Amino acid sequence: MIGFRPELIAFDLDGTLVDSAPDLAWAVDAMLERLGRAPVGLERARGWIGNGADMLIKRAMTGQMWPEAEPEDFREGMRLFLEFHEAHLCERGGLFPGVLEGLEGLKAEGYVTAVITNKLARFTEPLLEQLGVTEYLDFIGSGDQFERIKPDPLPLLKTAERFGALPEHCLMVGDSDNDVRAARAAGYAILCVPYGYRGEVATPEQLGADGIVDSIGELPALLKRLT
Repeated sequence: MIGFRPELIAFDLDGTLVDSAPDLAWAVDAMLERLGRAPVGLERARGWIGNGADMLIKRAMTGQMWPEAEPEDFREGMRLFLEFHEAHLCERGGLFPGVLEGLEGLKAEGYVTAVITNKLARFTEPLLEQLGVTEYLDFIGSGDQFERIKPDPLPLLKTAERFGALPEHCLMVGDSDNDVRAARAAGYAILCVPYGYRGEVATPEQLGADGIVDSIGELPALLKRLT
């Protein structure tokens, strides 16, 4: 576990703060049906989230976790998915339980907070606004704002630099191997939630984080005990 008061707490978005899988899966299936392909459904789509929209669509169009080639009609599929997703950002999912209370508590304690996500800014910012949590965040870093995305450490390093924070004094909170790998490479401490979209990783313990926090709502009290 961590033993310092974080100078910055960076949250992943999909699977950590927001249960976005129902809306993403709907947009994926709407895209596939428009292209005359069979829908994949929520459970399969849930396991494909976390590596950016490009990879999600490649997985949906091939049924493969790590497609080797760009599928036929990929560009049209991508266009349709973005169109559907933008029009229906937050109709089926929402904040995970405890997220709003946790962010409120962290803000009351004076923590600097950010979201670092691979999701495109055109979706990230409206989604957080619709969910009513933008006021509790000091920075929103989306996938197209950086030269590279998680699991590359660049977004975490740039965000720490933005606030004049030492990476080794920062905390990442996520749900996936992407988050753990990015945090480790950046020098951040890393806590994971037990829910979310772990992809090929079977249990939260197998992610290899510094600890598990059952709910974002428990984070303020947990940090008081640990720091």
